[in-house]
Amino acid sequence: MNRLATNVRNKLNVFIKTVHGIACNGAGAMKVVIIRFPFGVVAFDEENNLLDKVLFPKEPRAAAKAIVEIEAGKISEELSALITQLQNAGCDTFVFENAGLAGEAQRRLNVKVEVSKPSEVGDVLRSRVDRFAVEMGFAKRAGELSLWTHNVSMEVAKLRVKGAVEKRDLVVAQAIQSLDDLDRTVNLFMGRLREWYGIHFPELDRLIEKHETYARLVLNLGDRENFSLEALEKEGIPEAKAEATAKVAEASMGADFAETDLAQIQALSKNVLDLYELRKGMESYLDKAMDEVAPNTKALVGSLLGARLIAVAGSLQNLAVRPASTIQVLGAEKALFRSLKTGARPPKHGLIFQHTLLHDAKKWQRGKIARALAGKLAIAVRADAFGGRDVGDVLKANLEKRLEEIREKYKEPPPIKEKKPMFELREQRPERREQRWREKKRRKNRRAGKG
Repeated sequence: MNRLATNVRNKLNVFIKTVHGIACNGAGAMKVVIIRFPFGVVAFDEENNLLDKVLFPKEPRAAAKAIVEIEAGKISEELSALITQLQNAGCDTFVFENAGLAGEAQRRLNVKVEVSKPSEVGDVLRSRVDRFAVEMGFAKRAGELSLWTHNVSMEVAKLRVKGAVEKRDLVVAQAIQSLDDLDRTVNLFMGRLREWYGIHFPELDRLIEKHETYARLVLNLGDRENFSLEALEKEGIPEAKAEATAKVAEASMGADFAETDLAQIQALSKNVLDLYELRKGMESYLDKAMDEVAPNTKALVGSLLGARLIAVAGSLQNLAVRPASTIQVLGAEKALFRSLKTGARPPKHGLIFQHTLLHDAKKWQRGKIARALAGKLAIAVRADAFGGRDVGDVLKANLEKRLEEIREKYKEPPPIKEKKPMFELREQRPERREQRWREKKRRKNRRAGKG
């Protein structure tokens, strides 16, 4: 190891002071090893001779940004110029320690690349990073590089945290949680609106079931005397229901309201309708975001259910690393732990029960459908998180095929097992009772002997 370090140091002392941009020597093919140091990217030949270098900016934030881009497999303009210059000088193969960087160089610059683990030579070179920085003109003394590396490391950590927060799956999780909060708020306000307006027109509550329609009628018509057949049909109410509502409004037993009372109720109705419009806009936004973040998951289970699963798991990557059995019961943790504690039957499904295929299925088929859906969903989520391939339609077709098999095979419910009376069980197991009695007596004698 010491001989290797001495050899590397001697060769660097010779070549470090040479002209910037040494050409690759020799008539045959030449390999170039690209190594990233804290202060820049340096190119060496197979004999560890310095060929060229790209130094990072002296400003820590700019240097940290360059380091993060290289770690992410992105090639900067300076590094691209370095590789092009070496390629023009006769170097034909470039060895990288970063597989992403190697793939990007091959795609963008059309060069032959190899991926290698950090070598022994690379470790020796990195152990003398302070001296290299001084000899390459990046720092005036070795201690200066240590302080600069500390500042850059802090900036790199900030950029990584920022990158993790900026992931779109976290935005999707917040959007679906906001949508659920919005639903709870709208239902709370609509309950209050129906009770409040019910003092004036109590019969309308059972005639109009849809909340949004109820709020719109209260806002546009106001007093129950305005609930005529023509006005209701103008609001889009079907003819039969409009006739029934107009007839009931004429003979309503509700109290009369003053103008100020109706004005306040109509103001509440307007706010509720604004919340409904906000909900529609948020649903549209979430649908587009899921197209971006998890298109395969959306194709399989829809935007809302897919976003809820991501929110419960914490992120798309967290959901992707979970097995299908966990995804199947995700959201039913209380029932699962209760079954583990008490021995009760475990849950067959969690949040995925919201899917129409599972929700509308027959009771005895739901467990098998949930297992099939969770298996396909696990593949879709992993494709979204790691693969980037469009497999949603294929998975959906395979799921439909499996559902047809389940419906065909399990048309009828399974036979109900008859429970035998307790006295029959006792008659069938006398030896078990005797065995328990003997075990109890043995324990009692053992305790007495110890006492």
